[in-house]
Formats: sequence, C-alpha cells, structure tokens
Amino acid sequence: MELKDIIKDYKYRFQLTNDEIAQKLGVTKSTVSRWISGDVKRIQDETLKRLNDLLGYDVEPIIKGTSIHLKRPILGYAKAGYDMYGENNYMGEEEVTEEDFYKGDYFLQIQGDSMTGSGIMDGDLALIKQCSYVSTGDIAVVMIGGEEVTVKRIIKKPDMLILEATNPLVENRYFSNEEVATLPVRIIGKVVYTKTYF
Repeated sequence: MELKDIIKDYKYRFQLTNDEIAQKLGVTKSTVSRWISGDVKRIQDETLKRLNDLLGYDVEPIIKGTSIHLKRPILGYAKAGYDMYGENNYMGEEEVTEEDFYKGDYFLQIQGDSMTGSGIMDGDLALIKQCSYVSTGDIAVVMIGGEEVTVKRIIKKPDMLILEATNPLVENRYFSNEEVATLPVRIIGKVVYTKTYF
C-alpha cells in the first residue's frame, strides 16, 4: 500500500475534493493531486502527524511498506430485523487483509436474527462496500425513511422492492415504487462478508 492509496481511500470514503483534503492537512491542492497521482511518495513529518490525526491511525508504517495491519472503522449497528435506528457511531476498528481493505469500506455490527438463513448472526461484524445499487438477490444495507437501517436480501420487482429476511420466522417487507421514492428506501451498501465472534 502506498501514500496514494491511503489518500484515495480517504477521499472516496468521505466524498471529499482535493481542495477539501488540502485544507484539512494544511497543504496545497496541487500537493494532494501529486499524492493521488503517485508522483510524490513521501510526506513531511508535520503533515504526516496531521494525516495520522485525521485518519485516527499511524500511516507511516503502511507508507514504508513495513506493516500489513490495515483496518476499517466499525460505524455502528444495523439490525438484521426492524425498528433499529441508524447511528453513525464510531465503535473502533477491525483489522483486515489488504485484499479486503479494497473490497469494503466499513463494518457494521448486526443486531437481530432475521438473516440467520444466510449465516448472518446476531453480533456479527459485516464488512460493507459503500454503494447505492445492488443486483436482485444481493444482501444489502438499506436505510428506510432516513433513520432506520436494516440488512436484507434485495428482491426487485417491476412494481415493488422486497426486503427479504432469510429467517422464515421473520416477515419480509414490501415497498411500492412510490414508497421507495417518498420514504425514501435507499440502498447504502452491499454486505461483502460477516465475521462471527464467540
């Protein structure tokens, strides 16, 4: 992993411009552009300290290629059932491989048992790839009405969206196209995998 990968990842995750990153780090916009293009692979000590503070971890070993301890943030809970309100709570970090670092953007902790048929258990950590579109049959993180967050299998029909539970004891939810638009019902990520801790 190089400096350009760290900056690109931060830019993508927080939807920032080069100018906004430059302001946060006290450097010029052109410096950020050179980092992202890979033209500059080193960073001054004072700027490195600000970058560490911004990201919440020490990037120096990663830049130097002496560490493979990559992490993704745990951003709160998603109920694998219903009536759970989404909170952007930072709950720490989870170590990932370099391959998984690029596959997903953050973790959510699952609450509930509606997805046990897919092997997703209460308390699991789910690695999520941030996106606004998934294919029918994919398991996604869905925000309903701007507050409720749930993890369900997505079934798309011409006239409705179905949030399917894979536990037969939990009912599916059905939303008309109008409800999808007005509530709204938004896909905010795709489940890459889950980790179970005993």
